[in-house]
Amino acid sequence: MNQRIEISEDALARQRDVMERVAELNAARETPPLALVDTYGCQQNEADSEKLRGMLKAMGYEMTRDEYAADVIVINTCAVREHAEQRVLGNVGALTHTKKAKPSQIICLCGCMMQEPGMADRIRTSYRHVRVVFGPHELWRFPEFLLRQLQGAGQIFETAPSDGCVAEGLPSARDSAVKAWLPVMYGCNNFCSYCIVPYVRGRERSRRPEDVLAEARALAAAGYKDITLLGQNVNSYGQDLPEGVDFSDLIAQINEIPGDFLLRFMTSHPKDAGEKLFSTMARSEKCARHIHLPFQSGSNRVLSAMNRRYTRESYLDLVRMARAYMPDLVLTSDVIVGFPGETEAEFEDTLRLVEEVRFDALFTFIFSPRTGTPAAKMPDPFTREEKQRRFDALVALQNGISEEKHRAYVGSTQRVLIDGQEGDCLTARTSGGRLVRLPLAPSLTGTFQTVRITGSNTWALFGELI
Repeated sequence: MNQRIEISEDALARQRDVMERVAELNAARETPPLALVDTYGCQQNEADSEKLRGMLKAMGYEMTRDEYAADVIVINTCAVREHAEQRVLGNVGALTHTKKAKPSQIICLCGCMMQEPGMADRIRTSYRHVRVVFGPHELWRFPEFLLRQLQGAGQIFETAPSDGCVAEGLPSARDSAVKAWLPVMYGCNNFCSYCIVPYVRGRERSRRPEDVLAEARALAAAGYKDITLLGQNVNSYGQDLPEGVDFSDLIAQINEIPGDFLLRFMTSHPKDAGEKLFSTMARSEKCARHIHLPFQSGSNRVLSAMNRRYTRESYLDLVRMARAYMPDLVLTSDVIVGFPGETEAEFEDTLRLVEEVRFDALFTFIFSPRTGTPAAKMPDPFTREEKQRRFDALVALQNGISEEKHRAYVGSTQRVLIDGQEGDCLTARTSGGRLVRLPLAPSLTGTFQTVRITGSNTWALFGELI
């Protein structure tokens, strides 16, 4: 069992005191200072950014999207793929212009990328306009770092290796009044051979069930209609706790909270998903009929090289079991194309699995080597062009399946949650997470409505209000 590190109430109280001190400093200014938080990567990063914005607002900052106007810029980074990393570095480099225009501007970098080996030194030497650098484990100390900068401190680097911690009670400023992220655990113990996450986010730490339930009750009472439970592998929830509450138990308990809301979660690992999860979902009326169950490859040899700890056959058994409990289940997944050494025949195994399962949607990626992971050192004889050809074939196959599955909705009646507006359309989601575009109507955002599906394409459904 991992050694849990829970930040003490005294330590958190000290950060709240710091927030009050910074708020007093900012209250003395003629106009409120401005802050910008820019987020890359997964939903867990989005949830972390909500806490960063919550702390900034508690310290008297108002939010802006204008990087030249911002007094504080915080970039919350992602380390999962090289493309996101290069985007971050390019955008950070461009901030030399905003810093030159506003010398008092405080630029902060945080998130997973800052925990990568050598990254802090790279920032220190090549991006001298960055004043604060910290990893996910130190997010709760952000007010302290900011105060030190306001007091004239030099560059701050807090990126020591860590198995992570749990810090409760940090303020959040959520992006939406309809949808809410609710982290239930942090970190990962799986060590898939291609993945940097366990190295940068640390080992698995579950939040106490009473803390998760209290936050879920508060979200339901505040009127949130779509609550998503977050974890790198939510099915491992509770294994480091003495309470004996697992993830299925947590779903059942949240399902009992009064209110009209949908409960979602991500991400599930096939090695830990099973009958208890599916049966709990099936009898929990608030639980969305959607599961994201990454399979990554249809080849058993590749799965073994990935250290995924399940087989093609066991994955297919899970899919059959889940659909037996929930015939209306929407199933989505992740696939990596071009894992080191993947042959043409092994890629064909992936295509055949996709044809057999018929996912509603796939998130597809070409393998991106991450320094420090075992896969980065594996022989990789295939060219980028060969991998791109395979990627395109997989996308074409899945697009055809998605289009066909969406056509089957036409003429049906669906209960949807209207969650926003794009141009002259309302956007909504079915219980299974399918996007529905509707004619614009006032004052409907944040409400459940019944709609008739009138059309579809590969990526969305189209409907009309009943």
